[in-house]
Amino acid sequence: MTIRTLLLTALAPAIWGSSYIVTTALLPGHSPLAVALLRALPAGLLLLVLVRRLPPLDWLPRLLVLGALNFSLFWVLLFVSAYRLPGGVAATLGAVQPLIVVFLSALLLNTQVRAAAVAAALLSIAGVALLVLTPSAELDMIGVLAGLGGALSMAAGVVLTRKWQPPVPPLTFTAWQLTAGGLLLVPVAFWMVPEWPVFTAANIAGLAYMSLIGGALTYILWFRGLARIDPAQVSLLGVLSPLSAVILGWVLLNESLTPAQLLGAVLALFSLWLGQSRPGARKNAAPAE
Repeated sequence: MTIRTLLLTALAPAIWGSSYIVTTALLPGHSPLAVALLRALPAGLLLLVLVRRLPPLDWLPRLLVLGALNFSLFWVLLFVSAYRLPGGVAATLGAVQPLIVVFLSALLLNTQVRAAAVAAALLSIAGVALLVLTPSAELDMIGVLAGLGGALSMAAGVVLTRKWQPPVPPLTFTAWQLTAGGLLLVPVAFWMVPEWPVFTAANIAGLAYMSLIGGALTYILWFRGLARIDPAQVSLLGVLSPLSAVILGWVLLNESLTPAQLLGAVLALFSLWLGQSRPGARKNAAPAE
């Protein structure tokens, strides 16, 4: 693993943190599930056109599993938890993902469970909680289960993406996964979204950003990193998403930063350092670029 690879991978969750501002400013009132579909499928189809390569038939079952875990199932559960829980609670539940990845990696990839990795994962949960939780946050059992299910879904997607590496460039692998995830979202979105709105120019600009930058570009970087870096280390980078969301809110929306949030930011950054300080990645061959 090189610093360049780590920084490029870290760009993905940092960009995901801008989704809140983009959605609030350019996509107010739109169904998150509709936005998820329009984020994944156009990006996947565009990348398919660029790579001009379809997956072999024997890879289709694995791609459907990965598309569900990384996109459709994950986003549906995220959608449920976001609607039933305060945003801070949903984000904190999602922050358990690195801890799940540590143990799933040991189970599926035969990696060692390192004390530093477990400590870093626990610190990242504490950091995110301080960043986004409020004292008045209330719990809803269905929302909590959906939030934990979403964390488990993405954690499994992270580990299996590392385990199932086809002999193709990251761009092609990303195109296959995004398309599979988008196609799986089609029936769910049309069932759960009661009415599709007419999109304005601002809405289209927001969707273009979410699909091309927040979808295609970020997942190319994310899956490229997963081919080269230990999954436990990659998953810890997810803490940059709530961190960048808070920073962007402070810079662009004049939102205040409390001492607890500043402490949370310090813990989050320390968890990143702790998780990356002793690489335990296996020396898997990286796919051709």
